[in-house]
Amino acid sequence: MRRAALALLLLVAACATPQERCIQTATRELRTVNELIAEIEGNLARGYAYQTYEITRPVWAICDWLPPAKEGGRPRPHYCLEDETETIRRRVAIVPDLERRKLVALREKQAELTRIAAAEIAACKAKYPE
Repeated sequence: MRRAALALLLLVAACATPQERCIQTATRELRTVNELIAEIEGNLARGYAYQTYEITRPVWAICDWLPPAKEGGRPRPHYCLEDETETIRRRVAIVPDLERRKLVALREKQAELTRIAAAEIAACKAKYPE
């Protein structure tokens, strides 16, 4: 899933104009802060947060096909253990007061980054007019 998302992102980035790439770079931190704000607001609304982690476990898989045991028989599967990774999401407790303080700090950072990004976007549009 992650590989597909990364491939799609690279494909979209390759199609972007120089101005769009410049604007994407200029607003990267702002987008990250916006995502964090949305996550904290969701945590506060739910009363808990989600934590994700990955576990890896061996699973039996067909690795190869062996020749038939008898003439005219069917090929036989050869099994081996392969690692399978699964992403687990679980609920974790939050400290609401701490989350609210984080939210206040992030909103201040968001305001600062919005001003900076506006200037950088204007510079991108001046440097790469469409």
